[in-house]
Amino acid sequence: MSNKRIIFPNQEGGVSIKIPSPEWLSQPGNTIEKLAATLPAGTPFQIVDVADIPTDRTFRNAWTFEE
Repeated sequence: MSNKRIIFPNQEGGVSIKIPSPEWLSQPGNTIEKLAATLPAGTPFQIVDVADIPTDRTFRNAWTFEE
């Protein structure tokens, strides 16, 4: 399992998190960067460590994305 996640702003003004599945990552040539390339063109994103994502989901709707 990857310890990386892709975060990006969503249309509701919040933050979405894209998590690569172990099956997807196990395929030859698949990387977290390749998964990020599946976002719509022009979508800003960051690849972050899973430890950088808050584990407390209480205020999840208040999360913001900063480039």
